[in-house]
Amino acid sequence: MEMFTIDSTKTLVNGVDMPRFGLGVYKMTDKDEAIEAMVTALQAGYRAIDTASFYDNEVEVGEAVRQSGVARDNIFITSKVWNNDQGYDEALRAFEVSLKNLNMDYMDLYLTHWPKPDTYKDTYRAIERLYDEKLIRATGVSNHEAHNLEALFAQANVQPMVNQIECHPYLSQKALQQFCAEHQIAVTAWSPLGRGRALQDPTILNIAARYNKSAAQIVIRWHLQNDTLIIPKSVTPSRIRANAEVFDFELTKEDMALMDSLNKDERTGNHPDLFPYDDPKYNR
Repeated sequence: MEMFTIDSTKTLVNGVDMPRFGLGVYKMTDKDEAIEAMVTALQAGYRAIDTASFYDNEVEVGEAVRQSGVARDNIFITSKVWNNDQGYDEALRAFEVSLKNLNMDYMDLYLTHWPKPDTYKDTYRAIERLYDEKLIRATGVSNHEAHNLEALFAQANVQPMVNQIECHPYLSQKALQQFCAEHQIAVTAWSPLGRGRALQDPTILNIAARYNKSAAQIVIRWHLQNDTLIIPKSVTPSRIRANAEVFDFELTKEDMALMDSLNKDERTGNHPDLFPYDDPKYNR
């Protein structure tokens, strides 16, 4: 078993090391609160921040990195292109806006946020170009099913290196995880705690009591031992620090199996094949 630390990384197919543990910043819209949360995380040892143009906080991410005192080169920054900005030229323009918001020279990883049927292939071509131009260190996608990835394999010169998907104890996505592993694609879990739903699960609470850990810490540890990269989100400084206190214990094989058995294919977000692209709340 690999001994994980807060600095542990997964080496992507191109040799770039991506932190296994980072901070997700979805819905962090209060400027001061967002910056405080991110600075707290970076000073607590987090080395990755995952944002997106849709989150409207890329400016705050850049600000937090500068305030943290941690060198930019030691932080892994991910952002994503939103559905309205998909397409080849559109995605290149959207990237420029995001980079300007971050006030940085490059991003570590840039993702297609959702596989919008008529544009996701062109969007990924744009991401390949950004990679060729060394504006990003790694290429990737988010919410892509196996059939979306296969469609990209058929045209891509550079394969996606990361797929960020909804994944938590109630939606373990074993088949998709296996597919990604076979193709050397790292998987990052969004909503790794199932938007808090899984934290009330009696099985998880029972395991937590035995390890003298919180339910959240047990779930985070389960992800790490499943080779899943994670970006738990919190704006509460004490919780941000607690989420990182998962490197001093290890779940047994039996407890990992118990955690795996909780899957019920239950999503908190949309299924990628059924995303409501025309819904006004997802358009801007």
